[in-house]
Amino acid sequence: MKVLLINGSPHEHGCTYTALRKVANILESEGIQTKIFHIGKGAVHGCIACGNCRKTGTCIFEDDVLADLAKECSAADGFIIGSPVYFAGPNGALCALLDRLFFAYGSFMKGKPAAAVVSCRRGGASAAFERLNKYFTLKQMPVVSSQYWNSVHGSSPADVLKDKEGLQTMRTLGRNMAWLLNSIAAGNIPRPESEPIAVTSFADGK
Repeated sequence: MKVLLINGSPHEHGCTYTALRKVANILESEGIQTKIFHIGKGAVHGCIACGNCRKTGTCIFEDDVLADLAKECSAADGFIIGSPVYFAGPNGALCALLDRLFFAYGSFMKGKPAAAVVSCRRGGASAAFERLNKYFTLKQMPVVSSQYWNSVHGSSPADVLKDKEGLQTMRTLGRNMAWLLNSIAAGNIPRPESEPIAVTSFADGK
């Protein structure tokens, strides 16, 4: 089994990475393979609602990291998505990627356990955390919890390593993710079949 940890910070080895690495260490100690995927600092397209992915199964934009990220997602059994907190929200580049990932390649994510991790200096963590969790609930993904909302605090990796409660939260998250993945594998119970999506337009009541 493999968990993909998405580092949504422009800093490859910053505070977000430090938190994700702590989760990964626990997963690996529990026999779960991990990979940390860094989204980088390059330009990222936002979704333009062109509908190309519905016709072709792929996003129309091919010049950013989305294709590589989607490939990694297709081979993963679980996900941890990490982000720094900017104005009480996740990194905008990360959200632009996730909008397209979950719309164009949602089949790679559907039904797989997931969790969000956020890193902030002081405030805004819970709002950013909530924003990321909304992606999971639209794709029937079991949301893995910890002992507190999944956040660490500090202005540098050294500060994060002093956040005893935050680090413990990361370790607990790693153990809970490993437990759920192992339980799913041991049970070998097929996921429930999905009904066709019903869409309601509140403008016409249909």
